[in-house]
Amino acid sequence: MTATSQRAIIISPIGDFDADILSAIEQMVVDRFGLPCRIQSLIHTIDFSWDAKRRQFHSTAILDRLTEKAPSDTLKLIALTDRDLFIPILTHVYGEAQLGGLSCIVSTHRLTDGISSVGERPRYLERIVKESAHELGHTFDLRHCKDNQCLMHYCRSIGDVDHKENQLCRYCRVLLGDALKALKVQPVHPPFSVH
Repeated sequence: MTATSQRAIIISPIGDFDADILSAIEQMVVDRFGLPCRIQSLIHTIDFSWDAKRRQFHSTAILDRLTEKAPSDTLKLIALTDRDLFIPILTHVYGEAQLGGLSCIVSTHRLTDGISSVGERPRYLERIVKESAHELGHTFDLRHCKDNQCLMHYCRSIGDVDHKENQLCRYCRVLLGDALKALKVQPVHPPFSVH
């Protein structure tokens, strides 16, 4: 095995998260992307990214810090926070990724909209998994997809998150396969295959 193929997806919680949330993301990485992963906390606070005017946390600053802290064997990095995130051109974001880069982040802050995170736990976990897979896809240079069923479809609302499938369309699957080949990564099974 080459050094490249031994690299892993790092799942990096910022703060405390229930085991079922971290397990669901880990399972998604293994099942959907076919890649090894591990859970490793890299930063313990995102206070440095607080914007007092917006009363939110600037996700781009967090991504930069995560990339600085990434271990040398990191293939890609998914961070998870329960804080409300923004980028300057939008009122909020469910997550952000470095397109074709190393890091992405997902916020659970607004993923409970319209549901109870306790009473409707499976739906809540599905939202987290979809958004984590979406942002991870961006790190593999996948763009927003016009197919509103595709996992890479851009979500303007929580209804859009619920509506889209937990799958990539055929076109995005091909693009992901090409990105993995370019990185010389051998998944244990084809990404997003039915198995």
